[in-house]
Amino acid sequence: MIDLRSDTVTRPCAGMRAAMLEAPLGDDVYGDDPTVNLLEATLADRTGKESGLFLASGTQSNLCALLSHCGRGDEYIAGQDAHTYKYEAGGAAVLGGIQPQPIPWNARGELDLQDIQRVIKPDDIHFAKTRLLCLENTVGGKAVSQAYTDAATGLARSNGLVCHLDGARIFNAAEKLDLKLKKICQPFDSISICLSKGLAAPAGSVLVGEADFIQRARRWRKMLGGGMRQAGILAAAGLYALEHNVTRLAEDHKNARFLGEALSKIPGFTLTEPVETNMIFLTMSGETLPALTQYLADLDIKISGTRWVLHKDVSTGHLQTLIQACEAFAAARE
Repeated sequence: MIDLRSDTVTRPCAGMRAAMLEAPLGDDVYGDDPTVNLLEATLADRTGKESGLFLASGTQSNLCALLSHCGRGDEYIAGQDAHTYKYEAGGAAVLGGIQPQPIPWNARGELDLQDIQRVIKPDDIHFAKTRLLCLENTVGGKAVSQAYTDAATGLARSNGLVCHLDGARIFNAAEKLDLKLKKICQPFDSISICLSKGLAAPAGSVLVGEADFIQRARRWRKMLGGGMRQAGILAAAGLYALEHNVTRLAEDHKNARFLGEALSKIPGFTLTEPVETNMIFLTMSGETLPALTQYLADLDIKISGTRWVLHKDVSTGHLQTLIQACEAFAAARE
């Protein structure tokens, strides 16, 4: 089976499963699970922050960040299609009384600096208090430049705002930009890093920031039901991923570029934009996509719309199979 729906569909390899089986364990709610503690310390060190917190998911990690930075009646600025605004069930508003202020992204996944400045509220009793700027990297498979990151966070700080990064795929961004993780993370007060996407762990995200911020987030994690006991079983998978699956992200990017170039030569398959990291975006007529989805499903190939995602469990051999299937589909419709 070839599964291009997302890089969340990866399965733990034998080495990762062995690391999970052999992990030293404790009770993480008491703070004495050594494997969780090591994972948190490892990512804090790699990002240049004081402390880290292991959470069940990226959604929970982003939510704990928002709740820890903002109080009821505060506001955060985010992209119109950002995960923190659109795809995480409105948790900040529902559970924290925090108002989102969405603004459009441009084609590069950047919020216009003038738009950011325009929506920052004055100190007036009629308005929510603008507290936080949320950025994301990568955005739709595109790595946001460090020059833009520095400019946006600099603008935020000049207006007294704190800054959070939804860095679910930050290692993909670092690979594409050829930057150290600390360099990308430096301008942010907090960063959420997902372990279960391209890094191929079965679950978990780590939130990093200064120690007092992480302590607040730990309380929110408990309130949200995210305090896990022998969580070192999962943390061990994250540590294995950091050791073995970061450098191989370059292979995913290379495979995505190869596949994108091959697909662009097939009639009816048009790339929406150049391939940058591990995602391919296609433009396809409305009636073609359902037919292609079913055609590939019959061959045990899974897709989800026109975003196709490369990951550890898609090999170069799989790429040839997929290209041949798409060529056969196109030929049958001529």
